[in-house]
Amino acid sequence: MGLMKSRVKLIENHMLAVDDRLGHSVILDLPDKGYIPTGTSALELCVMSLAGCVETIFILVAEKKKIVLKDAVVEVEVIKPEGGNTITYAKFVINVKSEDDPRKIQSAVEYAIHNCPVGVLFEKAGVKFEHTLNIENK
Repeated sequence: MGLMKSRVKLIENHMLAVDDRLGHSVILDLPDKGYIPTGTSALELCVMSLAGCVETIFILVAEKKKIVLKDAVVEVEVIKPEGGNTITYAKFVINVKSEDDPRKIQSAVEYAIHNCPVGVLFEKAGVKFEHTLNIENK
C-alpha cells in the first residue's frame, strides 16, 4: 500500500473530522459535560480497526484455504485499566457458520489474529490476545 495519509479537522468542542485523503472520513468525538458524543473516540476507532482487520484477514485466509463461509462475525472486547493510558488485553469472539473442517477454520482464525497489520501493532504495544471460536456447521 505504500504511503498513507490522514488529516484531522476540528468541527466543534471535541468533535473532529478525520479522513484518509482518499475521500473516506469518520467523525471522532469525546463525551463532554452535558452532551452526547456524535462519533466514536480515537481509541474506540482503533478497537474497531482491530476487529475489522482480523475479519478481513480471516476472510482472505479462508478463501485461500478454500473454506466456504456462510457467515463470520468477529467481536472484540478490550481492557483499558482505570487510569491507564492504553489497552492491555483484547479478547476475540469469532462466530463462524461453515461446514468445513473446524481445524482449518481454527488455523485461519489464529493466523488472522496474529498477522493482521493492526493486530501486529497491538501485539508490539504489549497487548495480550485471547480468542474463542464458535463454529456452527448447519
